[in-house]
Amino acid sequence: MAKIGIFGSSFDPITNIHLWTASAVAHRCKLDHVIFLPCSNQRSDKQMHISDEHRRHLIRLAIKGNDKFVADDYEMKQHAWDIATYLTMEHFKEKYPDDEVYFIMGADLLVDIGEGKWKKSKELVLENKFIVMARNGIDMLSAIARSPILQNADDGQTFHLIDDGLAMEVSSTYIRNEFQKGGEPRYLLSESCYDYIRTNDLYQ
Repeated sequence: MAKIGIFGSSFDPITNIHLWTASAVAHRCKLDHVIFLPCSNQRSDKQMHISDEHRRHLIRLAIKGNDKFVADDYEMKQHAWDIATYLTMEHFKEKYPDDEVYFIMGADLLVDIGEGKWKKSKELVLENKFIVMARNGIDMLSAIARSPILQNADDGQTFHLIDDGLAMEVSSTYIRNEFQKGGEPRYLLSESCYDYIRTNDLYQ
C-alpha cells in the first residue's frame, strides 16, 4: 500500500517553495508520491494569468527528475459545476483503491473547511485524510476544537498537522509581479521554468 498526497494549487506559476513544501511533506509523512494538481481556470474564486497549457508544462518542467512527484490535470478537465475537492478526492481514491490518499493543504484552508465554506465540507472531512501545514497566525488545534465539522472527525488519524518549519511562503503573485515589473525572480522558481517564462513572454 502506497501513501499518496494530493497537492492542489493554482501553480500560476509553480515556485521553488511549492517544490520544497512537497518534498518536505513527502519526507515527514513518508509519502510515496505527491500529485501536483493544478486547479481549473473555471473556478469562480480564481483568475489564472496564463493558459492551462502553459501551467501544465511549467509543472512538468519543475518536477522533472523527481520520481516521487507526479503531475495530474484532472481538475483542469472538469466542468465548472463538477469542481469540488470532495469529488476530486473521490476520483483519486477510485484511481488508487489500494493506497492511502491524503489531501495536502495549508491551515488557512482547514479553517475555511471548518466554517463550512467548501462544497460538502462535512462529507469531505468525514471521508478523507488530510496533511495540514502551518500558516502564520493560525492555531490549528484551536481551529479543530472550535469547529463541529472538524472536531467530530478528529479521530487521531484524519488530520496530520505539520506545525514546524513549513510556514515559509513566496507567493506566485509576488513572482508574477516581478516579471510584470521587469524584476528578477530567477531563483524563486526552477531554472527551467524561469527560462520557459522568459522565452514565452509570460506574465508580462
